Amino acid sequence: MGQHSSIEWTESTWNPLTGCTKISPGCKNCYAERMAHRLKAMGQEKYRNGFELTMHEYVLEDPLHWKKPQMIFVNSMSDLFHEDVPVEFIQRTLDVMRQADWHTFQVLTKRSERLLEIDPEIDWPENVWMGVSVENQEYTFRIDHLRQIHAQTRFLSLEPLLGPITKMNLDKIHWVIVGGESGPGARPMEKIWVTAIRNQCLHSDVPFFFKQWGGVRKKKNGRVLEGRTWSEMPALAFQAA
Repeated sequence: MGQHSSIEWTESTWNPLTGCTKISPGCKNCYAERMAHRLKAMGQEKYRNGFELTMHEYVLEDPLHWKKPQMIFVNSMSDLFHEDVPVEFIQRTLDVMRQADWHTFQVLTKRSERLLEIDPEIDWPENVWMGVSVENQEYTFRIDHLRQIHAQTRFLSLEPLLGPITKMNLDKIHWVIVGGESGPGARPMEKIWVTAIRNQCLHSDVPFFFKQWGGVRKKKNGRVLEGRTWSEMPALAFQAA
């Protein structure tokens, strides 16, 4: 069994890579960075380098030993397409996902340029969902990059949502997640930003998952939007189930 995840849209996490560097406003209050420093302070060997980019080859094959089929979020503590990660390591990670075909793997990146650049070298396994994180209108170019890659399932994580995102082109996008920032120094999210995105998803017939309002007291604020929760998943997920 993988590391159980408290992330609402996945079941387990798998981190053959830890550590990262900040590239856009969404990175400012990075949860993974806070967590990595805490784990280092607790003496966890895997985080001896704190939040410096570190590859962990010894965990590469872990999902092959998890017999129960599950949703696995890849590198919750890093970005697989970071410029300092060798293409060969990315390929090895994808090879494990290809072999562990009873699982579904979810990969998220903010480095959509690199993703697009190495897409021709990737033979995308069907059980890999590839997504990009977009925090405001200024970074919607990542969606255009994602649309061009050859992964079978492509999704957006609009979290932490820091501003309105209007007139999204959702062509070839199969799932949209929205969430507000949580934890210390959380920046507020406006309800109208969320409802506008939900309406775009409804209009384009794209599954919509509202993760959380966020804020410093995340649990108290919950995840109800206009009287209901939105936990839609890509249709492909149900075919595989």
